[in-house]
Amino acid sequence: MTDSDYVRCAERTIPAAPHAIFALLSDPERHPDLDGSGTVRRVRASEGTLRVGSTFDMHMKRGFAYSTRNTVIELATDRLLAWQTRPLTLPLPWVIGGRIWRYELSEVEGGTHVVETWDLRPERNRALVRPMAGDPVADMSATLERLEELVS
Repeated sequence: MTDSDYVRCAERTIPAAPHAIFALLSDPERHPDLDGSGTVRRVRASEGTLRVGSTFDMHMKRGFAYSTRNTVIELATDRLLAWQTRPLTLPLPWVIGGRIWRYELSEVEGGTHVVETWDLRPERNRALVRPMAGDPVADMSATLERLEELVS
């Protein structure tokens, strides 16, 4: 497989201002409300206002319960937010970790164009994670739909 086989995107134009969308995305406490996959259960710990280097922990469930630590790696207010995910639940940290979730926002006529990306290229064990992920494009599309519902 090529690197492009490990990157999936979903996009949607949402009739809302970038700052309203970014406010939801940058609040980890709201991620269970946004998650279209149903895996995000609750926030375990959050440092409050996000900045590059901030972390937030999540309780997750996809087949089995686990926890993740997410580190913000890119942030441009109202334009870009990305974090890298690593599991906290043993023995997972030695087996998987490193995928990136990214949201890019562009103001367009009628609202904001949002691109959500799931990037497995930095993942420790892409071959293991990819089959367990289900349909990331469908999940991200559902997330963007929820995002639109919450900002409308």
